Amino acid sequence: MPADAPSAAPLLLVLHGLEGSSRSHYAVGLMRQALARGWRAVALNFRSCSGELNRQPQFYHSGHTDDLDDVVRLLIEREPGGRVGAVGVSLGGNVLLKWLGERAAEAPAELVGAVGISVPFDLAPCARALDRGLPRHVYTANFLRTMRAKVRLKAARDPDFHRAVDLGLALRARTFAEYDRAVTAPLNGFADERDYWSRASSRPYLSRIRRPTLLVNALDDPIVPLEALPDPATLPPCVRAELLPRGGHAGFIQGAWPWRVESWVERRAAEFLALLLAGGRARPVC
Repeated sequence: MPADAPSAAPLLLVLHGLEGSSRSHYAVGLMRQALARGWRAVALNFRSCSGELNRQPQFYHSGHTDDLDDVVRLLIEREPGGRVGAVGVSLGGNVLLKWLGERAAEAPAELVGAVGISVPFDLAPCARALDRGLPRHVYTANFLRTMRAKVRLKAARDPDFHRAVDLGLALRARTFAEYDRAVTAPLNGFADERDYWSRASSRPYLSRIRRPTLLVNALDDPIVPLEALPDPATLPPCVRAELLPRGGHAGFIQGAWPWRVESWVERRAAEFLALLLAGGRARPVC
């Protein structure tokens, strides 16, 4: 935050994606968009993503909204009556949208609007897409490498962790189905990976959102297949879906490669929230 930023300036809350952090390029880009408009910005690092392993047995997961609820409550307690906009990217978008649906009309009034970028609305088809073909070698292998490393560190530190998960399967996991069966499901009270994917998906919660919300996804996203996307006709009036032909997963790059490349979607998110944070409305409240 700039040293001269007024304490009453609007605040942007950024939620990163799977195995990302506040240092991820899109998180930094979104916060730069905020600062350029005179806003303040803060990012929520999910459990184990800050560079330091969290102390509790649970890691974060795609449907874990408790920490977001705590952070929003803390921000509002510090500055009652402030204006907060939130942007969630990929997994962070799923968490944000699920939380908004869970809170529905009880969402804090200070949270004036939200944006979800490349959200995996329905986790089951997204997991299937990640566990086969090229995405398995490009995305899944990279994600699971760091996730297995965290499991190994937590098991070495906490003897009880061995009894909470299937450690052998976790360390052998090469698909999200294996990892979620071994770690995510037992750590968080789900029956198995399919129960987790079903109960943690944000798509069933979209109809309950009562804050102006923008959804931006690409139809060529290799991680979020078409069957995972919501039907825009079923969304409430305050939720707007922009489903674009191209953009990949959290890409949406524009400009002359490689000299003047920028993220179109980061600017789009800031533009959508600008009217709301200024006191106007980009979409009617449901």
